[in-house]
This record gives sequence, structure tokens and C-alpha cells, in this order.
Amino acid sequence: MDITKIHPIKATLNLAIDYITNEAKTDEKILVTTNNCFPATAHTQFLKTREDNNVKGNVLARHLIQSFLPNETTPEQAHQIGLDLCNKILKDEYEFVLTTHIDKGHIHNHIIFNNVNMVTGKCYQSNKKSYHKIRYQSDKLCKENNLIVIDEHYETYKKKYKTSGKSWYENEQFKKGTSWKSKLQFDIDSTIKQSKDWDDFLDKMTNLGYEIKHGKHIAFKHKDKERFTRSKVIGIDYTEDRIKERIKENANHRNYPIKKRIGNIIDIDNNEKVKSSKGYEYWATKHNLQVASNTVILMRGKGIKTLSELDSFIQSNADKRQELQDKIKILDKDISNLSITMEQVHIVKMYRQIYLEYRNDTTDKAFYDEHKSEITQYQNSLAELKKSYSKLPDTKDILKHLDLLHKKKNTLMQEYSFTKADMNELYQIRQNYKAFINNDLER
Repeated sequence: MDITKIHPIKATLNLAIDYITNEAKTDEKILVTTNNCFPATAHTQFLKTREDNNVKGNVLARHLIQSFLPNETTPEQAHQIGLDLCNKILKDEYEFVLTTHIDKGHIHNHIIFNNVNMVTGKCYQSNKKSYHKIRYQSDKLCKENNLIVIDEHYETYKKKYKTSGKSWYENEQFKKGTSWKSKLQFDIDSTIKQSKDWDDFLDKMTNLGYEIKHGKHIAFKHKDKERFTRSKVIGIDYTEDRIKERIKENANHRNYPIKKRIGNIIDIDNNEKVKSSKGYEYWATKHNLQVASNTVILMRGKGIKTLSELDSFIQSNADKRQELQDKIKILDKDISNLSITMEQVHIVKMYRQIYLEYRNDTTDKAFYDEHKSEITQYQNSLAELKKSYSKLPDTKDILKHLDLLHKKKNTLMQEYSFTKADMNELYQIRQNYKAFINNDLER
């Protein structure tokens, strides 16, 4: 079970109460309970309490939603849990309307309560502390009723990193490192590093072959693909707002020069255009001299004087690039292992109660047949976890470690991307060297 949200109501209080007490959603209003008010006139009672206590704030009420997993509880049990929650957090000090909705795929409670305390006349203080108090009491009630308590850290992990929603093919490609979503992630990371602002980023992504669709969520479609992909599905670092922030961060802290393309030597002896145009021949000769000069300057700047030194430098950079690739592979393996651990912990928590019921009476064949899959998953996951852990890992620690690994991976991927530009420059220097410059620059 999970508290999905709590938010303030600042207007249309009557419409909000009408919505949660809708007959079609509440089994003909059977699943409706109130405290010190009636459903039809609750909004006027809320306002009267405000007036009696001379409250001037703009928050009229608070709306709390309490959701349950599909098929894990009955409407009556869910409603009773909602009432118990109201009694624990609101006591008898707030007017409230509690309803249980049964019209969706999962049962959920709506609780609208007055923002003003009937006893003290003070406003309800909604903050992290009060939210966690609600969450704690709600989870406690679920445990007492043998219901599943949703792990908030697992839910965060699932939103940020879990690959559910991919096709079988996409999952297989993801494992091999050839997923098109992985490619989009890599291209966004490398382009962010190269971009001076948002428009520059969009231009560079377009040059890489992406069509960009703007809307509530920015989406990209490569020329080789048929559908757009919202970048936010890759992770929270890939929403439009976060990409803009990362571009700004990189622009503010960039410690490398923007490179100009070195250019290439034009083969004057075997060029038909040179033979037919004296003007082009003059321009090409001047161009080659400029490229040769730039090549010499770049080589001198890197401390290179001979072809053999250049080859050694290229090999050294290639080795560094391979080293980065190896580090990324190790991080990918660590990320994969931690993700598996997170899933195993989730399974153990989710099916623990079923397993305990089975263990208490292993002769109940009907119960085992009904829950064979859950029991088997629990046993297998627990056995795997025991190979590496002496106690059940904390999902908060796993998520924190995963965030750190992903941050390291993104940094390495950006660095790896820029080594490609460095290697291209070195290969161009070597090509120009062989085409135009003497083998020894020492003189």
C-alpha cells in the first residue's frame, strides 16, 4: 500500500467533495464516512469552522489519497483502514470526509479534511514531518492487516532505472549495450558536453540524425527509427528541464577549449578541378600551407616532432580510450548486479507473508498450489541474497549506491565521447603529416 499524494485544496472545495462522494465510485455511497459533518454540506461546515476561528489563510482543506495494490484487499477492509488512519492522524479534532473508490483497477481511499483544527483553531501543518507521520501510520495499519507495504526506495528505483516497458528485443539489446535507448542516452550525454546552450544542443542532436518533438515532454526520433521516444524514460537526468540544467552546468565549468576542425590536405597533383582552374589551384595551395602550419602547431603543442612520436601518442590515447571503455563495462556489471539485488529484496518483502503462511502449514496443498509461483520466487530470491549478504540489504542504501554508480558512468561516458574527437584529430594530423610534411620536424 502507498500514500500517493497529499495536496492542499484552495478553491472549489464543494466540487472536490462531490467528486470523492460520487455514487458510481463509492458503491452507491455505502463506502462514505464523515466526522462532524454531512457529505452534502461538508464544505459549508469546513468554512464555518474557519470563520469561527477567524482563519485568513488560503488553504481550505487537505486531500489525502491512500492506494492499495490490485486484488490485495476488499473495499470494506480498505475503508476501515482509511478510517483507522483518520482516527490516528486527525483524532477527533478535524472534520473529514472519507470515501473508498472501487471504480478503478485498484481500490483507493480519498480523505478530505478541514485545514482548521476544531479544538485548537489552528491550521494543519503540512510538511515532510507530518507526511512521514501519515506514511508511518498507514504502513503500520497495512502490516497489522497483512497487506503489502510499498517500499518507497524501490518505487524511486523503478521510476529511475528499471527497464520494464521495453520489448523483449529491446531488453536483449540493452544487455548487449546496443539498445537504441542506450544510444539515445549516450548521444544526449555527449551532446550536452559539447553544447554551449539549449539551441546549440538541439542543432547538434539534429545533426546526429534526430527529429525532435516538443510538448509536455521532449521526445527524440532517430532517422533509423519509426517512433519518438521521450527522453525522460531514460531517467530523471534526461527531462527537458534537467538537460537544460546540465548544459548550463557544463558551460559554466567547461575546462577545455572548443576545437576547430584541423582540415585535410588537398591532393593537388591528382585533382581534376585543380587542372581546370588556376584560381582553384592557387586557393588549394594556400589552403594546404595553412593546414600544414596548423598541423605543425598542433604537433608542437603536444610535444611531438616525429612520425614515430606521433604514432606512440596515438597508441597511448587509444589505450586510454580502451581503459575508459573497460571501466564503463565494470560499472555496467556493478549496476546490473545491484539492480538484480534490488529486485530480489523487493520479491522477498512482497511475498514474505505468503511464505510465512505456507511455512506455518506446509500440508495445505491447496494454498501451495495457489501461491506456488510466489513461494518459489521468495525462496529463490532469498537464497541468492544469502550468498552475498548476512542480512536483508536496505533498499535505501542500494538506491544511493546505484545513483553513485550511474553518476560515475555518465561522467566516464562523457569523457569517452570526447576521446573520440581527440582521436579523430590525431588521425587527421597523421594523414596531413604523411601527405605534406617531411618525416622529421626537428630542423
